[in-house]
Amino acid sequence: MAISVPSILKERKYPFVFAFFLLLIFVTFLLISNSQSPPIPIATNLDQPDPFSPISNATATSSEFTNPPHSGISLSGDSAVFSTSGNATTAAESADDDSQVVDVEWELCKGSGAVDYIPCLDNWSAIKALPSRKRMEHRERHCPDPAPRCLVPLPQGYKAPVPWPKSKDMIWYSNVPHPKLVEYKKDQRWVVKSGDYFIFPGGGTQFKNGVKSYIESIKKMLPAIEFGKKTRVVLDVGCGVASFGGALLDLNVMTMSFAPKDEHEAQIQFALERGIPATLSVIGTQRLTFPDNSYDMIHCARCRVHWDGDGGKPLMELNRILRPGGYFIWSATPVYKKDEKHQNVWKSMVALTKSICWSEVAKKSGDPNDIGLVIYQKPISSSFYKNREENKPPLCDSSRPNNSWYVPLDSCLVPLPGNSYKLPSSWPQRLNDEPPSLSESDAIETYKEDTRHWSALVSEVYVGGININWSGVRNVMDMNAHYGG
Repeated sequence: MAISVPSILKERKYPFVFAFFLLLIFVTFLLISNSQSPPIPIATNLDQPDPFSPISNATATSSEFTNPPHSGISLSGDSAVFSTSGNATTAAESADDDSQVVDVEWELCKGSGAVDYIPCLDNWSAIKALPSRKRMEHRERHCPDPAPRCLVPLPQGYKAPVPWPKSKDMIWYSNVPHPKLVEYKKDQRWVVKSGDYFIFPGGGTQFKNGVKSYIESIKKMLPAIEFGKKTRVVLDVGCGVASFGGALLDLNVMTMSFAPKDEHEAQIQFALERGIPATLSVIGTQRLTFPDNSYDMIHCARCRVHWDGDGGKPLMELNRILRPGGYFIWSATPVYKKDEKHQNVWKSMVALTKSICWSEVAKKSGDPNDIGLVIYQKPISSSFYKNREENKPPLCDSSRPNNSWYVPLDSCLVPLPGNSYKLPSSWPQRLNDEPPSLSESDAIETYKEDTRHWSALVSEVYVGGININWSGVRNVMDMNAHYGG
């Protein structure tokens, strides 16, 4: 039987009518409130300054890469502008209100060098204002403030990278279209162009017979180095295209390769495209971004660092990040060339390594068909420092913080552990060792809990629960690593 409003009123069903109107008002209110509520926040406050950036670096962004104007989503030719919201709310206005959407528009960076633009290394206004470049200050980080709001475009013709491990030996030319090194280092065979590819034959300035032969010569000179067992974590200074670090991967050695952004254009881009861990850095006036006692071995093959410069601070920086008992391999012309200029550098190196108690454990002077190199070892106890004839350089104060971002180079030696110090276990046993830097019981327990947490999370979620083909993933950056779990 049909129900009409007059029949309801005639039968005096007033409670039903009242409930019906309440329901209608409630639904109307919901519709109105939803239409006026802000969209889900999808961005954070990008106007906040870099927490690691010193105030002195607050310099205007290069005019070549300007902040984009506000606009909506649009695609036109080679440019694209992306907007998170249609409202004109700025990041500063919404910083204190989590319910507000931060309105950020992105467009492609413009200019002839946009494809290779790195804000903290291409801040030309800050670089031009430097009082000196003698200590490589112009290769260090000078982050613009405010940070630029543009996306670095892909190179023209960019393709999906060559999969690992094939990428270690060849990459697409179009992905890193920088042929300068091919001509500049053609006699040393760093990289060769072949059709649509760059090929990496394993050559290098000091790798006359190839990088694999070079590594074999190191193993013969010092069998105790035991790559992949006792020597697991390596730093390669001035790495070129990172062929040394790539070859050590075959020996189960993890190498962090670094070089500055300089006239050897794109060398770190080559390394990363190959799937080899690498970063842009330089030994200048500031510490490298690694904590004390980090690396089992540090390597320099004609890396063009003046180790005795600035009172020996560059070599003391290596001493800081080298583990007690760790090795430094120096492959350079002063090791084997006998002319006065090179011998003066060698004498300075001998005096400097003696002053910091490094022992020379192996040396090869080189011949026409080979190269020369020397291997030093860092002491394992501060007792070596105390027994020096002269306390120069002095020991650092025990209250010195173990910081590394934007900290000037030390002119002192970091104290070493006492006689109770133990070298790390052989790999892979050391993966579960308690780091010697964690002396407090609560820190050790936190470390163990972090290890258990990530072991379960990776196996259950990252590997089994996320639809990612990990066989196609090679380069990963962990941006909040803690203990590296």
